Amino acid sequence: MTAVRRQSHPRDEGLTVAAWRFWLVCAALLGLLCALVGRLALLQWIDQDRGAAFLKHQGELRAVRAAEIPAYRGVITDRRGEPLAVSTPVVTLTANPQLLKDAQHIADLARALGEDELSLRARLDAHADKQYMYLARQQTPDLARRILAMKLPGVRGEREYRRYYPVGEVTAQLLGFTNRDGVGIEGLEKAWDDVLRGHPGRKKYIKDRHGDAVRDIGVEAEAQPGSPLQLSIDLRLQYLQHRELQRAVAETQASAGAVVTLDAWTGEILAMTNHPVFNPNSRSGYTPAAARNRVVTDAFEPGSTVKPLTLVAALESGEYTIDSIVDTSPGRVRVGNKVLPDPSNYGPITLSQVIEKSSQVGVTKVAQRLGHEPVFQVFRRFGLGESSAIGFPGERSGELRQRTHWSEIEQVTLAFGYGLTATPLQLAHAYSVFANKGRQVPLTLLRRDPDVEPIQRKVVDEEIVVQVNKVLERVTSDYGTGTQARVAGFAVGGKTGTVHKVGPGGYQDHEYLAFFVGVAPIDDPRYVTVVVIDEPRGNSYGGGSAAAPVYSRITEGVLRLTNTVPKALLSDRANLASVGASS
Repeated sequence: MTAVRRQSHPRDEGLTVAAWRFWLVCAALLGLLCALVGRLALLQWIDQDRGAAFLKHQGELRAVRAAEIPAYRGVITDRRGEPLAVSTPVVTLTANPQLLKDAQHIADLARALGEDELSLRARLDAHADKQYMYLARQQTPDLARRILAMKLPGVRGEREYRRYYPVGEVTAQLLGFTNRDGVGIEGLEKAWDDVLRGHPGRKKYIKDRHGDAVRDIGVEAEAQPGSPLQLSIDLRLQYLQHRELQRAVAETQASAGAVVTLDAWTGEILAMTNHPVFNPNSRSGYTPAAARNRVVTDAFEPGSTVKPLTLVAALESGEYTIDSIVDTSPGRVRVGNKVLPDPSNYGPITLSQVIEKSSQVGVTKVAQRLGHEPVFQVFRRFGLGESSAIGFPGERSGELRQRTHWSEIEQVTLAFGYGLTATPLQLAHAYSVFANKGRQVPLTLLRRDPDVEPIQRKVVDEEIVVQVNKVLERVTSDYGTGTQARVAGFAVGGKTGTVHKVGPGGYQDHEYLAFFVGVAPIDDPRYVTVVVIDEPRGNSYGGGSAAAPVYSRITEGVLRLTNTVPKALLSDRANLASVGASS
């Protein structure tokens, strides 16, 4: 019997092939799964260079940002704690120009900012390729809230601090100001910037693809506020000085002016004012001339105000007393090819009267007898030609040069204040010797600890100071040049000065600087005030008529605010006390 061979059916062959493919696909999928698991293992545990830490860091670079936390700038106060400069919270509005494209959005934003729509569009177009731009710096929180409430795409607010000066122009040149980034660029704000500025903090946040913050991660470093600064300035006196100086400039039609008052016992500067002025809270009217603190930056020939220092040299020589006779006849004196005149022929007068009447002839004859070297050395000892070292930006030290050769005229002009320069602050510091028994204390704009005795340097014997102060008091008498400097109820002393200004062609015939330097109260001196009026007009251009009345009004306020009691009243009290004790 023949065996019959079974033929395979085509469908069976298809099943065999399909099974083979199935297992192939399963193997491929299993291989991919193993590869994926292996890659995950490699990324998580094995590969240190491009593993999980690397990927996480890359993700953070694309989504996590760090922002600065602004630091509060230190407050500046006067000696009594009154605020002179503070930092107020403000909001800076920023935008992403790539998101702020809708025309209606731009129109609404321009309206809210008070800006012309075309101007805003131009600014946005200029930053079209960027994702960040300033819309408005340092806006009030109320305005910022109104704009942010509009929820315009890409518009955000950033917290900042803006410097604010409560008394405005009254302390403008003294304090200076900061720029928009909170960095001091003028005055004490610049001098003490490292102390006042503080240190910003730092925080992290997550941003979305548009750059908007979606979540804060945390603070990395807290902001450290700046340290406070307490000045020696008395704001009450600062107001008084400011008012009287502006009044004097208006009355004399002067171009500028400066006043400074200091406490000779402590070296503290109590007030320092200038004209012209500006408002540091609004820079619209700002000019460099208005920002200049003329008390420390303007050096000038001090003229007759240094004649009391020449008097010191005369008394120290032993050849003169304040009652020594100096013959000023015939009212003029020739030195080389120069003729130096007095307003009239005073004839033989005492050395005291030479200073009282500010006799050019009398001082010249004294200087010729003394020689220039003793006068020069006294000026140097009193601090002329040297910086006061208060650390104010732009302070000038004046000029008092020792020459290898002195001409005949230079030897005498030095004695009455020509051929040298000094700032109002230097002049006040020099006169502080007369208000502190012949000693000089370093000046400061910071309040000193009342329990710490300041360093003092002896400049001249107290006996000579007593004699000079008698002469300074006589200057304000009926026969002196400073009659209008007198203060009701108090005895004061000082010296007038009037000098021609120097121009391109030399001394100007009709342009003057008027000075008065005074010490009060003269029977127990402590306070020194210097008044400078620049280019007074009309007939009242001299130191006795333009500057002395300003000194009188300011000194009356100084003595009142410091609770100084007139010596006559003290004597009356002592007499009443002795009568009561005897009865």
